[in-house]
Amino acid sequence: MAADPMQNPTETGNDATRERAGWVAPLAWSSVALEGFDLVVLGVVLSPMLRDGVWGLTPNAGALISSVGLVGVMVGAIAIGTVTDIIGRRRTMLITVTGFSVLTLLCALAPDPWTFGALRFLAGLGLGGVLPVAIALVNEYAKVGKGGGATTVLMTGYHVGAVITALLGIVVIPALGWRAMFVIGALPALVLVPLIFRYLPESASFLQEKPRERHNPVAILFGGGHLRATIAFWVTSFMGLLLVYGLNTWLPEIMRSAGYELGAALALLLVLNVGAILGLLVAGQVANRIGVRPAVIAWFAAAALFLAVLSIRLPGIGVYIGVLLAGVFVFSAQVLVYAYVSQLYPAAARGTAIGAASGVGRFGAISGPLIGGALLTAGIAYPWGFYVFAVVAAIGAVSVAAVGVSATKGAA
Repeated sequence: MAADPMQNPTETGNDATRERAGWVAPLAWSSVALEGFDLVVLGVVLSPMLRDGVWGLTPNAGALISSVGLVGVMVGAIAIGTVTDIIGRRRTMLITVTGFSVLTLLCALAPDPWTFGALRFLAGLGLGGVLPVAIALVNEYAKVGKGGGATTVLMTGYHVGAVITALLGIVVIPALGWRAMFVIGALPALVLVPLIFRYLPESASFLQEKPRERHNPVAILFGGGHLRATIAFWVTSFMGLLLVYGLNTWLPEIMRSAGYELGAALALLLVLNVGAILGLLVAGQVANRIGVRPAVIAWFAAAALFLAVLSIRLPGIGVYIGVLLAGVFVFSAQVLVYAYVSQLYPAAARGTAIGAASGVGRFGAISGPLIGGALLTAGIAYPWGFYVFAVVAAIGAVSVAAVGVSATKGAA
């Protein structure tokens, strides 16, 4: 039989696979960082595109293109999560990174908004698929009890990619135009894809399961005692991503409606995201020490507390501390959900479970900005916006607690 060109020849030996285990974390992190770049780049280029009248683009058309891309991410997360449980993590990582990089490059050549939107949707399929694969891999190669830390460190790659995108936009767009950003976003794949092909090992858990013994990964989500956990994780992910996207979209406007100056309101958004990075670093270590289940419950509960505190007009530096602490807990709470999912489900359905939680959570990502916008339109965003977000976080804590201790023990 001819060798499969997508199959790493070193996978036939356990020793060779272990030798390449050290490549899993950096290659997965780099892939997520590239995903962060490509997901944020549209927000960076839309403003100059609107200002320069590219294709006669309107804000509504720009919002539609953004939404179409997010739908692609949602579909990709759900579909490709299952694909990785069928064809393997390594193959799927190669396909997704190559796919969204090529499509990102083609965005630079788009002749009209319809083609541009279609390319963003197709790129979103690959972008949505990267995260389930990366989380599954780093958890399967993490040391026992260290999966929470491995997942949160992995997600710092997304924020690094997002920051790099914003910084490059300041320098590149005035000099080379908006199309250059998409070319730059595709170029790292020229290095990353060959490295994945050469050094990324397949999941040891995936290799241990013989293909003829492999079960339907979707069926596993709803059978074998997993139904309750699956629904609970979906609810939690919906709430978690509602918070992330709702706050990132509307925090400056909510704070302005509370009487803060524009500069201070924008500074608070920066503080919120600094808190997100700190939270990722701390949350993983806490999860490693006390377990991911109690950590994720505590993180959502703390998020609810500090969001409620922000409904009070705090004096001086107090508001910055409050927003920082809200950022610490809000963003990393959702990442801990992914870590919990990856630990609870068997290898045969791990990618499917993570992808489904991420995909269903995208409905929350769409709902968050809509809820914030409705509250602002009604003139009650402050303080009611923070009350609503605090209740959302509390529901997240309750829903993840509903997974149940017995399910966690069974997974262990």
